Amino acid sequence: MCGITGWINLKDDRRDNHGEAVLHAMCERMTHRGPDSEGLWTDDRVALGMRRLSIIDLATGEQPVYNEDRSVVVVMNGELYNFREVRAELEKRGHKFETHTDTEILPHLYEEYGEAMVDEINGMFAFALWDKRREKLLVARDRFGEKPLYYGVFDGQLIFGSELKVLLANPAVRPELELDSLRRFLSFDYVPAPQSIYKNIFKLPAAHLLTVENGAVETRRYWNLTWHKNGRTTSFDKAAEELRELLADSVRMRLVSDVPLGILLSGGVDSSTVAAFATQFSTEKVKTFSIGFEEDSFDESKFARQVARHLGTEHYEDRLSVEKAADLISEIGLWLDEPLSDGSLIPTFLLSRFVRRHVTVALGGDGGDEIFAGYPMYYAHKVANLYNSFPRVLRSGLIEPLVNRLPVSNKNLSFDYKAKRFVAASKYDLVTRHHSWFGSFSIDEQKNLLSPDVLAATSNDIYGGAKALLNICDADDEIERMQFLDLNFYMAEDILTKVDRASMAVSLEVRAPFLDPRVAQFAARIPLEYKLKGKTGKFILKKAVEPLLPKAILQRPKKGFGIPIAEWLKGRLNQLMHQLLDPKRLKEQGLFDADFVSKLIREHENNTASHHKQLWTLLVFQLWYDNFSKK
Repeated sequence: MCGITGWINLKDDRRDNHGEAVLHAMCERMTHRGPDSEGLWTDDRVALGMRRLSIIDLATGEQPVYNEDRSVVVVMNGELYNFREVRAELEKRGHKFETHTDTEILPHLYEEYGEAMVDEINGMFAFALWDKRREKLLVARDRFGEKPLYYGVFDGQLIFGSELKVLLANPAVRPELELDSLRRFLSFDYVPAPQSIYKNIFKLPAAHLLTVENGAVETRRYWNLTWHKNGRTTSFDKAAEELRELLADSVRMRLVSDVPLGILLSGGVDSSTVAAFATQFSTEKVKTFSIGFEEDSFDESKFARQVARHLGTEHYEDRLSVEKAADLISEIGLWLDEPLSDGSLIPTFLLSRFVRRHVTVALGGDGGDEIFAGYPMYYAHKVANLYNSFPRVLRSGLIEPLVNRLPVSNKNLSFDYKAKRFVAASKYDLVTRHHSWFGSFSIDEQKNLLSPDVLAATSNDIYGGAKALLNICDADDEIERMQFLDLNFYMAEDILTKVDRASMAVSLEVRAPFLDPRVAQFAARIPLEYKLKGKTGKFILKKAVEPLLPKAILQRPKKGFGIPIAEWLKGRLNQLMHQLLDPKRLKEQGLFDADFVSKLIREHENNTASHHKQLWTLLVFQLWYDNFSKK
């Protein structure tokens, strides 16, 4: 696990790039991603740099790596899980290797396959490759977006890096807030690719290549899931058996490490599945880690302990208190490059920091919900279609007023919270409805939230990118189409971004066995009813791991990995909220309507409505903005 950066002059002017001095400064911004060493390579047109967290081949695995005659240079962030098999095949074809690191297969794969080299690797990665003979730069991001990659063109240079702060260390980059991205953040809780929060800086989307040749910058998608069933349906029991074998092999591949390794265990089905298979293949006693909460409705630690006892793991547990979280929240803007208002960011960071005291690599359960239809929203679409078939007068005149009068609860995913969000978003089209359930501010709410200047300068087509992406999805069922969007939006730009930033902030590598492309493709092709049976999501996954886990774990309802924001905003975080959302501050900032924000705060504090999600999103933005303003 590492961080990478670099640039290329788009014109063949062979200018003075200030060489290694600027490149070193950029690498310094991401020392947390790779505290063990630095690797720099420059010529008069191209620069490649990286920071290394040593995981594979501790002795000789430094980067950059090269082919035999050093005409191909590569830096990589990530892990290639099938590198041993690929290396053996390359050696049969006559390629010579100098190290035992996984990264070194890349220049040789490029010699064999060119851009199609990405089809040969199974892993999480972002890499940059320079072909000196053709004077061609190739940059790639893994299939699901586990590893980040930002880029932008400034002063005739394409500049790239693993984090935004790395690009900002280059004197050519001038950061400016992108107001359309602000609107997307307010809707999604994150900024979806290819945009970033800054003007003229972009994210390379998951499963994409970027090439620079003859001064031309091009991006293209190199891989996509197919949902076609091919007219053949495997029996449910046989499919469950095949899934069990695929998951077992995926976990086995991700246990390869030359440093200590553990499992992030929440006690949910996904992480428990990973832990169960890890105990089968590990040659040592598996270490598992969980974090508990003082508030009972958010606490899953008892389930994690139950799984750990069942599997016989060496279990470690930490607890999250209001004081711990509050102390950390004020620091978010210091290490979060973009605003990200996923409430689980805080416990993910604290868990990562706790885990890093014991191991350097951890496996987690990310991806299971998106791939196997585990989110309640998938079933909610079926209910919404039924709900919208009711006469409009019944919905607006009776049901919605009753729902909106439900008493407010601060419990995790309380009934009143879910019911109110359900009826508020049901009126929208499928894509808007889906993301309104996930996100914070609807399109209608943004008309009240944003200042007239921001509304005049931005587009109201917030979900246009999501709708356009559906053009390359071959699924027919609307729920599978929403799964496809979640894989490309919510999972790639929220879940995986959160895990990457929180874990790499403390130099911890996290791997996701569910995001093996073989597992995901298998799940896409099986019938939807194998995944979502009635209201039960991940049905086939639970069947596949039934022999491995306690029955109570398989049957427990989904809880999620959040924090009690609603209560904290009335208590320990109340002062911080009022400070950051002070009307005078907001008026000077010129982005938000101060009166509308004050109304949200007042209603939340009076318990007449729960606006915790919206207020948290605004609070996180302000924390980020304070740090951005300094730049």
